[in-house]
Amino acid sequence: DRQDVVMKICVGASAGGHTNELMALLRHTDEWPAEPSVYVTTLEILRADYEALGRTHVIGECDRAAPVRMVVVFFRAMLVALRERPDVIVTTGSLPLAMVCFWVKVARGKVVWIDSAAQIEDLSWSGKLVRRFADLELAQWRDVADRYPGVEYAGQVV
Repeated sequence: DRQDVVMKICVGASAGGHTNELMALLRHTDEWPAEPSVYVTTLEILRADYEALGRTHVIGECDRAAPVRMVVVFFRAMLVALRERPDVIVTTGSLPLAMVCFWVKVARGKVVWIDSAAQIEDLSWSGKLVRRFADLELAQWRDVADRYPGVEYAGQVV
């Protein structure tokens, strides 16, 4: 029974397709062990959409081409993970969310990484990074999952 489960679930995604995939997953939270209670996104413009669902943190966007910005987002990700201390994070990816996953893992939480459906031939760079410590990593293409030990295929997020 969901009322008996005391589990703090954090979900997050960066803008664009990652958010679209996450919103598709959230349409099925009645099948989850508990409702997500913490949301993480990367752009301020998305804050209102996520706040309609629950407590929201905006950590900013970054990529490997902007190392200073990466450091800023890394520490914002740390603050979110250590303040919230979720039992599990579920994310549809991106580098900023990989950073949140890292800190959730450091805080002894579980990590569920769902690589983007756009990754039709290979895991994303962030997916390859997170697979080192993810408790569950899913690829949305069977051929991609088959190439990586420990990566599973469970269908596509639609």
